[in-house]
Amino acid sequence: MRVVFMGTPEYATRILSGLLQSAQVVGVFTQPDKPVGRKQVLTPPDVKRFLIESAKDIPIFQPSTLKSSEIAQRIEALKPDFIVVAAYGQILPKSILSIAPCINLHASLLPKYRGASPIQQALLEGEKITGVTAMLMDEGLDTGDILAYSVYPIEPGDTALALFDTLADLAAKLTPQVLRRYESLQALPQWDVDATYCKKIKKSDGLVSFDDAQKIYNKYRAFILWPGIFLSSGLKLKKIELVDTASSNTPGEILAIEPDGVVVGCAKGRIKVVRVQPPSKKEMDAAAYIRGKRIGVGDILV
Repeated sequence: MRVVFMGTPEYATRILSGLLQSAQVVGVFTQPDKPVGRKQVLTPPDVKRFLIESAKDIPIFQPSTLKSSEIAQRIEALKPDFIVVAAYGQILPKSILSIAPCINLHASLLPKYRGASPIQQALLEGEKITGVTAMLMDEGLDTGDILAYSVYPIEPGDTALALFDTLADLAAKLTPQVLRRYESLQALPQWDVDATYCKKIKKSDGLVSFDDAQKIYNKYRAFILWPGIFLSSGLKLKKIELVDTASSNTPGEILAIEPDGVVVGCAKGRIKVVRVQPPSKKEMDAAAYIRGKRIGVGDILV
């Protein structure tokens, strides 16, 4: 079975790693290297790094666009039986979709959460279940027919970090099953009426206020990798816990100082702030921060 793989982040690397055990991967497409960090060091995407470090003798392609006829010709020359796509970062044009069945491993239960940030959106919405969808790709954004699902119940303490790991593992197991059974699978069309979309995350999405404890906690779980959550003062809430979701409080009021954190009231509910990071300073215990600010119970955390 000859497979062309398209993917970019660690989620895709897990799927590729599993695919290498069951198929002949004849080419890998990933996004171009990008400058990262303050020093803007040119850094390869995770999929490329994995292939280089594991010394896999597989051609790597990093086109900035898939729209040129040359790219389609290059893929066709590899003679794939399947094209497997996982968090690649570009929509495939018709010229590539027509070469071989293109199967996408999307980290949500489609048609919910089509788009760029399905894992984070599921957490923001307080979903109880999520999963991976194997989808036969078309020219739309995650609109193709569904081949298979793998379902996962979200635990109350799950974060985006945990879900990325779990769903990547589920997708890695699901992919070879779908490829082996492809001819016998009945593809089911999605119901567009049930579709929801999620956008690309911006840094500003991490801004929170003490209005609703559950919503703050959901943002914390969703944005733990990036951009994190922070107050309008720039104070980053690096680690928090949900205390309750129903009590009424003065927003931002410090209600208690405990050995492992500071309990803060929200208009609805309470959270415990365990670790914080002030602007341009190192991360620290929340209790140490409020001592340094000379504030205590009854004051407002800003």
